[in-house]
Amino acid sequence: MVESIEAESLRRGDMAVVVDFVPHPTGGEEGAVLELFNVLGESIRTVIVPVSTIAPVTANLIPTARQLAA
Repeated sequence: MVESIEAESLRRGDMAVVVDFVPHPTGGEEGAVLELFNVLGESIRTVIVPVSTIAPVTANLIPTARQLAA
């Protein structure tokens, strides 16, 4: 994520897998369907976010973990 999305409890730097891309229902920005995993590799949930909030993973990134809010 290149920016936080509080409504989805996503923070800048969170990593997810892109599952699909979807058109906006009223012609707005295209959406990305993301699947989120915990550090054990278990799927937590899927979300749809604007494409502008995601970026590809690069070799110079170090993954980090954070605790999910209850």
